[in-house]
Amino acid sequence: MFLNPWFRRGVVAGLPYLIVVVPFGLLFGITARTAGFNLIEIMGFSILVIAGASQFSALQLMNDNAPVLIVIATGLAVNIRMAMYSASLAPHLGGMPVWQRALAAYSLTDQSYAISALRFDTGAPMRLRDKVAYYFGAVLFTAVPWPVSTLVGATAGGFIPADVPLDLAIPITFLAMIAPLLRNPAHLAAAVVSVVLTLAFSFIPYNLGLLVAAVFAMMAGAAVEQLLARRRVRE
Repeated sequence: MFLNPWFRRGVVAGLPYLIVVVPFGLLFGITARTAGFNLIEIMGFSILVIAGASQFSALQLMNDNAPVLIVIATGLAVNIRMAMYSASLAPHLGGMPVWQRALAAYSLTDQSYAISALRFDTGAPMRLRDKVAYYFGAVLFTAVPWPVSTLVGATAGGFIPADVPLDLAIPITFLAMIAPLLRNPAHLAAAVVSVVLTLAFSFIPYNLGLLVAAVFAMMAGAAVEQLLARRRVRE
């Protein structure tokens, strides 16, 4: 797999995301350490969960002394997008051996999904082994740096100047991923509804408005998709 030219192409595609993944991981390490977590807890969080948005959501809720069930439910709800990512990639990577599927599921991130889905859905047809090589090439600079940068942030974050805007990594990360994937009206509808309702429901405690907005966004996207499908049938 490592000698496959598609692996190198995946590495190249994932390389630019270091610009946002590393600051994101550093910020989580620093924030978790400031919140009072020890190094084992911080690294366990990043290695086992390996999902920045979910980790930050859970960390904020724990700082707010939210009930455990709320923390767990929020983390799972934020990460439910991974199930949708998996369903999207299954037609392309479902033929892998079980151990590779398990490794792919563990290493799946927003960035590796965005890179792979964009290539598989819009590029020229590829063989399974080429898709596998491309996916794991993309993982090299999107998933692997996460726990490494978290470790650096947790242990050496105090040496990073306070005026370095690490928090900009979060919106930049999601803008870089989402923009190329907004390819049809259903995607756009879901994105708009999620933004508007997240702001509208910001008053709900424990950031639960985000979950409400996500549900309505998925409903809006599905409704637009059905409307377009009916229109295509009539034509």
